[in-house]
Amino acid sequence: MKAQPRILVAGIGNIFLGDDAFGSEVARRLQQRPWPDQVRVEDFGIRGFDLAFALLEAAELTIMIDAVPRGGPPGTLYQIEPDIEALDELSEPEMAIETHGMNPMKVLAMVKSMGGDCKRIVLIGCEPAPLTAEDGEMGLSPAVEAAIPEAIGMVNELVADALINVEKLSAAA
Repeated sequence: MKAQPRILVAGIGNIFLGDDAFGSEVARRLQQRPWPDQVRVEDFGIRGFDLAFALLEAAELTIMIDAVPRGGPPGTLYQIEPDIEALDELSEPEMAIETHGMNPMKVLAMVKSMGGDCKRIVLIGCEPAPLTAEDGEMGLSPAVEAAIPEAIGMVNELVADALINVEKLSAAA
């Protein structure tokens, strides 16, 4: 019997908006390697509803990978643990899901409003370079492309730590 995935690795991004595709590209590369049955790796792209329903399965750890503009140099990586309690303070318009876009915090708010239990959430974010074309562009900037191996390493480390903790809990039970 196949184990229920307890770790969700979720790539987020729009491949038509340059560096916004960071999360999708990292997920695509992660999907090329074998993972234990407890780990699910998926590129959700801009499919917020699909991500919300995956989050309703109550993974012990969800790792989201996305472009995150925070003002640093392009290619800078961030490891962020969002404040899930802050979701309670969002207004209804702030929680509205965009059908052709993806805001991870709005997705988490929707999951919470549906009775989902967002356990540990970690966002691996990468500072994008500004778009050079108003109508979008394909491909990552050199700085963001160069950050992918380190981001993969961050995901691998988080997954390995989570799997070790699951084994410790199972042995103690």
